[in-house]
Amino acid sequence: MMTSDAFSPSRAEPASMTISSPPDATQAAAMADATARRLHAARAEVGKVILGQNRVIDLALVSILAGGHALLVGAPGLGKTLLVTTLGRVLGLDARRVQFTPDLMPSDILGSEILDEDAQGRRSFRFVAGPVFCQLLMADEINRASPRTQSALLQAMQEHHVAIAGTDHALPRPFHVLATQNPIEQEGTYPLPEAQLDRFMMQILLDFPDLEAERAMLLATTGATQATADPVMSADDVIAAQQVVRALPTGEKVVDAIVHLVREARPETTTDPTIREAVAWGPGPRAAQALMLATRARALLDGRLSPTLDDVAALAQPVLAHRMALTFTARAENLKLEQLIDGLLGHLG
Repeated sequence: MMTSDAFSPSRAEPASMTISSPPDATQAAAMADATARRLHAARAEVGKVILGQNRVIDLALVSILAGGHALLVGAPGLGKTLLVTTLGRVLGLDARRVQFTPDLMPSDILGSEILDEDAQGRRSFRFVAGPVFCQLLMADEINRASPRTQSALLQAMQEHHVAIAGTDHALPRPFHVLATQNPIEQEGTYPLPEAQLDRFMMQILLDFPDLEAERAMLLATTGATQATADPVMSADDVIAAQQVVRALPTGEKVVDAIVHLVREARPETTTDPTIREAVAWGPGPRAAQALMLATRARALLDGRLSPTLDDVAALAQPVLAHRMALTFTARAENLKLEQLIDGLLGHLG
């Protein structure tokens, strides 16, 4: 169990931490404790720059800790781009940004082979890597690109490598995609296909900040100087933290709750007549896997050694909502997926 001073800044850790063999219980607790302190510092650094979006910061960190990708959905000006840039700096990741447009081609993201000629006149093909070869990729306004270009990310997001001209090229580790989507301006956009939506561990909704946060944001961003975040982790630290997340124990009660929740959200396996009539298709097994890892990551981020039912309830919406679709009748009756998921959460425990 973590002590009350688990996040004390006076307790120093080594700059990098890796796991070479399965640790015993004492070593695992020590690793989790050290990782949680480092994550607490990272969350604080991001919070210096991103004001009024603590929930969004936590969900983005949880997605990365769980080894997944996230879709950030919010109106313009809420700090989506700044969030990704700041996360890359704080976590020590090589971050790049791609602005998706209707004329963007798959090769603009993945890279391509070009014909080179050396001093002796010999010609050969050389692979030029695209911006996807990074550790944290921001796919800005991803729904503005054509389905052909959107699908170029599928293999990269799932397999962590891409195939160009019959040759596989591995992506750096870790590799995460944080994509953004504007829910207001939908003219001329291409909705993400279900297969690609399922590759995103979470869909994170950004709301407008409250009064005090917006006032603090106004003062912080219009002065002569602006707050900056310092790096507190490295890519190796992130990989080690992801290993710690997978090593955290999960109680049978939490496992059963995740399985029950995902199955109840499907019209084929639910016992809820409302779900059966209102949901056209529900979450698959990948949703249960995502929820399992995300609850562990949230527990670690909060300084706990194992997840609880509260973690399942807190993460159900961002993990499940984009993996479900309403029937035409349900949409006509103005039903919301959020309401249906909240109804299922009432049966947890």
